[in-house]
Amino acid sequence: MAGKPKLYYFNGRGRMESIRWLLAAAGVELWGLSVLTLFFLSKDGALLFQQVPMVEIDGMKMVQTRAILSYVAGKYNLYGKDLKERAMIDMYVEGTRDLMDVIRVHHKLSPKEKEKNLALIEEKATTRYLPVYEKVLDDHGQDFLVGNQLTWADIQLIEAILMAEEKVSTILSRFPLLQVFKARISNIPTIKKFLQPGSQRKPPPDEKLVVTANRVFNRK
Repeated sequence: MAGKPKLYYFNGRGRMESIRWLLAAAGVELWGLSVLTLFFLSKDGALLFQQVPMVEIDGMKMVQTRAILSYVAGKYNLYGKDLKERAMIDMYVEGTRDLMDVIRVHHKLSPKEKEKNLALIEEKATTRYLPVYEKVLDDHGQDFLVGNQLTWADIQLIEAILMAEEKVSTILSRFPLLQVFKARISNIPTIKKFLQPGSQRKPPPDEKLVVTANRVFNRK
């Protein structure tokens, strides 16, 4: 296990999933640990802010999702070659995060609320977010969003696309360049491996997972 990042979270997607995606895309083997371990770590101050996700990497116990993702992206050359590219990556990442936040709440809603949320997901994805990435790809005619090389922005976009398709299967029907982008990124060897059964990728949340997560995070 030496050298592998240790991921502390419950056995579901949540805010850890983007970290799993980024590490997997970088070809890094992961060691996932139960979130229950955190309640023991928190007693000696190992868990800063008493929050998860937490990742042990390079001798650090890192919390705060954005800080972890930024570190991993920088460490594995997925964060652009200069400040300008990094700024572009940050903008694209924040856009996908906004869309993903709309999708993440879906499993917590009542049946009536879920129906409305599906319509909201489709409306926001197809009118606000996906057109931006379609235009970026069209304007520069390259395979990736920034610098014509794989970055954190591409990895988080493919994660967001697949999440959206789980809710609205036709979400990319009006975006031919994103359809090509999806196929291209999904076939990168490390990402293709992550998309296979048995990987560290987690399935969409269900009611059982919601109950488990609530119990864990409300535990005193």
